[in-house]
Amino acid sequence: MIIGIDLGTTNSLAAYFTEDGPRIIPNRLGKRLTPSVVSVDEEGQVYVGDLAVERGLLYPGSTASVFKRDMGSQKKYTLLQKAFTAEELSSFVLRALKEDAEEYLGEEVAEAVISVPAYFNDARRRATKRAGELAGLKVERIISEPTAAAIAYGLYQNREHSRFLVFDLGGGTFDVSILELYETILEVRAVAGDNFLGGEDFTAILEDMFYEKFPQFDRLSLDEKTRRHIHKQAEICKLGFSQGKVSEMHCKIGEEEFGFKADLSDYEDACEELFDKIRQPVKRSLSDAHIRLSDIDKVVLVGGATKSPVVRRFVSRLFRMLPDTNINPDEAVALGTAIQGAMKERRDAIKEVILTDVCPFTLGTEVVREWERGYFENGVFCPIIDRNTVIPASRTERLYTVKDNQDKIRVKVLQGESRFAANNLLLGELMIDIPSGKAGEESVDVTYTYDINSILEVEVKVVSTQKLVKEVFVGRDVDMTEQEIQERLETLSYLKIHPRDREENKYLLLRGERIYEESLGDRRIMVEAALHKYEQALDTYDMGEIEKAKEEFKKVLEELDEF
Repeated sequence: MIIGIDLGTTNSLAAYFTEDGPRIIPNRLGKRLTPSVVSVDEEGQVYVGDLAVERGLLYPGSTASVFKRDMGSQKKYTLLQKAFTAEELSSFVLRALKEDAEEYLGEEVAEAVISVPAYFNDARRRATKRAGELAGLKVERIISEPTAAAIAYGLYQNREHSRFLVFDLGGGTFDVSILELYETILEVRAVAGDNFLGGEDFTAILEDMFYEKFPQFDRLSLDEKTRRHIHKQAEICKLGFSQGKVSEMHCKIGEEEFGFKADLSDYEDACEELFDKIRQPVKRSLSDAHIRLSDIDKVVLVGGATKSPVVRRFVSRLFRMLPDTNINPDEAVALGTAIQGAMKERRDAIKEVILTDVCPFTLGTEVVREWERGYFENGVFCPIIDRNTVIPASRTERLYTVKDNQDKIRVKVLQGESRFAANNLLLGELMIDIPSGKAGEESVDVTYTYDINSILEVEVKVVSTQKLVKEVFVGRDVDMTEQEIQERLETLSYLKIHPRDREENKYLLLRGERIYEESLGDRRIMVEAALHKYEQALDTYDMGEIEKAKEEFKKVLEELDEF
C-alpha cells in the first residue's frame, strides 16, 4: 500500500485510500495531527510529536521544531551536544508516521507519496526524498502541496474548463499556485511563494505585542524556557480569535502572572507587513500565468494558518470572493497525497487524471548582446525555458556568431533568474565546431527539453551544416537507468516540433494564406490580423492559449470562406 504524507512545518500527518475515499491515519495517541517536533534525551532516545512538544517546554535545549524551513541546507540543530540536519530531523517525523500507519493498518508500509511546498527547489525536494528513504520509505513521488490539495478538493472532477488558485499558508511556508483544468488534464500554470512565511510569523506578532505591553521583559535576557512559554501563550491567544473579536494572553513569569486583552482589529493592523509579504507571490503568480484576478473561478484555502479569522478576512478582501473551505485546511494536502498514491496504484475508484507541473526556475545560456550598432555586452543571460513553463517542455533559441573567423560556439547551460549569467547556477556546457566566416553569418539552434523527472536534454545544431551535439543533465534524485532516460527522451521528441509545424496548425495557416490571397480591401486586413494573432499564440507554446486561439481562428476562416 502507498500512503500519503503531508510533511509540514508545524504538524505532519498521513492518510491512506479506501473504497470510500481517502482517510486520515491517527497517530499512536489517537490524534490526527503529529507536531513536527523532535526531542532527544540523555540516553539518545528520540521523541517525536506531542511528547517532544512537552519535553521542549521542560528541556528546550534538547528539542527542535520548524526545521522544515532549512530543508536542503547545511544548517545543524544541536540537541544535547549532537548535531542533526533538517533532513535527519524530518526523517524521524516520517519514521514515526510510518510506524503509526503500520500499527493502525496492521500491515507493513514501505511506499509513500510525500508533499512539499510548490516553491521548494530541487535541493529541498531531494532532501525531502532522502528523509523519506532514511525513514525506511520508498518515495514514489514528491508532489507539490497545492496540487495535492486540488486533488483532495476533487477539482480534477469538474467537467468545465476552469481556473483555481490554491492559497497554502502553513506553519512556516507560504505557497500560491494557479491551476487550470482542461478535460482530464490538471495543469499547474504558475507557482510562487515564500519559504519563510507562515503561521509562526502571525504568532510572533502577538509575542511582539506582549513585549511592547510589558517592556520590563527583554526577550534576549529571558531564558529559553520562559521564551517558549510566552510563545505557546501567544499561539493560544491567536487561536482564541476564532471564538470572538477579543482574545486574552496570560503568561506566568516567575511567581507573577502577566496578561492583556488583544483586539482583533489591532491585531490585523499589526499583521499588515505580513499581508504585504503575502501579496507579492500572489501578484507574481498571476503575472507568470498571464491571467487577471477576475479570471480565477475558485480560491481554495490550505494549511492550518488559514483557519485564522484575520487570514480568512484578508483572503476574502484580496480575491473579492469567499474562499472554499469545505475540507479541513490541516488535512487537505494529506488527503490529496493519498489519492495520488491510489492513482499510482491505478485504483479503479479513481478517475484517470493527468497532472502537470511547472519548471520552478528559468533555464538558459550565456550570450553576448548587441544593444546598438557596435556596442556589445558580454555575460548576458538568455532565457530559453522560462520559470513556470508547464513541463514537459521543449524550446529552441537561435544564436549567431559575434566575431569574424569564429570557428567554435560554447553553450553554457544555466539555471536562475539573474540578468547576468555569472549570477546563475552553471549546470554544464557544450562546445561545437562551426564553419569560419564573418560575424553573424553562422548560427546554431539551441534546444532545451525539460521533463517532469528533472531530466534536461540540451541539443546544439549548426544551421548551415546540421552538425549536432547534445548532452543530458539529470537531477541527483532521478532513479532511472540510462536506457530509461533515453526512452523517456524519445517519447518527448514530439515537443521539439514547433506548434506551427504540426499538421493541423500548418493546415490552418495555409488555409489562412489562401483566403488572404483571394481577398481584397477590408477582408484582406481582417485575414491578416487573424493570421498574426494565431501565429503569436503558436509562438507561446502554451497549449491552452493555442487551443483557444485555434478555435477563434477556425471561426474567422469559416465565416470568410462562406463568401
